[in-house]
Amino acid sequence: MIKQNQSWFHSILVYKDLRMLKILLLGAISGFPWVLIASSLNLWLKEEGLSRSTIGWAGLIFGVYAFNYLWAPLIDRIQIPLLKKLGHRKGWILLMQITILLSLIIWSLINPSENLALLIFIGLVIAIASATQDITIDALRIEQINENEGKAMAAGAAMAVVGWWTGYKLGGIVALITAEYFESLGIIDYWQLTFLFLGVMIILMNICLMFVNEPVKTNRQIKQKETDKIIKSKLGSNNFFTKILAYVSGTILGPLISFFKKNGFAIAVGILGFVFLFKIGEAFLGRMSIVFYKEIGFSKSQIAIYSKGLGWITTVFFTLLGGLMAMRAGTIKTMFFAGGLMAITNLLFAVLAWTGKSELLFAIAVIADDITAAFATVAFVAFISLLVDRTYTATQYALLASLGTAGRTTLASSSGALVDWLNGDWGTFFIITTIMVIPSLICLWFLKNNIKIGK
Repeated sequence: MIKQNQSWFHSILVYKDLRMLKILLLGAISGFPWVLIASSLNLWLKEEGLSRSTIGWAGLIFGVYAFNYLWAPLIDRIQIPLLKKLGHRKGWILLMQITILLSLIIWSLINPSENLALLIFIGLVIAIASATQDITIDALRIEQINENEGKAMAAGAAMAVVGWWTGYKLGGIVALITAEYFESLGIIDYWQLTFLFLGVMIILMNICLMFVNEPVKTNRQIKQKETDKIIKSKLGSNNFFTKILAYVSGTILGPLISFFKKNGFAIAVGILGFVFLFKIGEAFLGRMSIVFYKEIGFSKSQIAIYSKGLGWITTVFFTLLGGLMAMRAGTIKTMFFAGGLMAITNLLFAVLAWTGKSELLFAIAVIADDITAAFATVAFVAFISLLVDRTYTATQYALLASLGTAGRTTLASSSGALVDWLNGDWGTFFIITTIMVIPSLICLWFLKNNIKIGK
């Protein structure tokens, strides 16, 4: 018994590593853009009188997260000329943050009713910038941990998730309360002014980014160039065409070949299928949640307190607990546990829809949803982090993360249309999202004994 307690104690101590604080900041930078293009944009469009279907289809801008692996190899090799002195990774992050900041300034000048196409386009620019910086942030986060530090990787995954939800939840609190405050002052374009205020937060986060150290030396580029040389030697000639072909093969096909070779074709396909399906039900719920809260009668301040403030505290605690569970029980068991929680949580929202406005039930449902998201996300992040080859960190992680995002964004974009098709029957909608959880768990069941990571 004493030995077991000591083991749990030593697992907790992993969180004291200074690298975890840096990973926390990187996670916050990654999560903050979702405040802009998810909850804030959705509520802005809702309050401008746009339909649920329009709001749902506007979510297609999230689809870029599903394809950011396509340009991940370029980000791995190209350094930003004026920013490379800050570091290869940090230079890319700062460039994308500047892009988001400029986009917010443009948003502050737009009337949604008159310029919906331009508004959505700027949202797409923000999504592209966010998806691009995520490639760099995820790679930098993984590379903070050595390959032989399994517990540190699980702890790092937990801290990345805590950071992401901190950026998303606390950023959401600031956005909602600021918007409501400006609205109470009688300012007509209160959302536009709110976006300018959120731009200040971006500036502050980038100041903090300067304190994150980026490793000066890495074997990544050396190994990639070695792969290029091997490919060029097999092509039998050395000209411009073969150099381009070697580059494409080494940086695009190399990561894919490595992944399938490591796991075997059948298991690799199964892993990709599971990654695609795992969080679809949660995504359908999440995409329409803030619209549901508004329609059922909750104010922006109530949504901020229960969904953002209380939710953030819950998420932080249970994400750290989920990290410990992943360290102790393994990521596979943690994902099975999280899948069961997803189904139960979605049923709670169905009950809330059927019973009507209830702050107590709202709080319970939101807490349960955040607990579920905490366990599911930390297990998922640890899972794909352990699968990647360090020679292709950015590309392989981006591929797996993008595939998971594809299921959550492309399919979940029809969530608003589904609610409309159900004639606003939110209870049935949440039942359907519960059923969506099952296929991924069946897939994981068949894979669990063949995946080459610690279980």
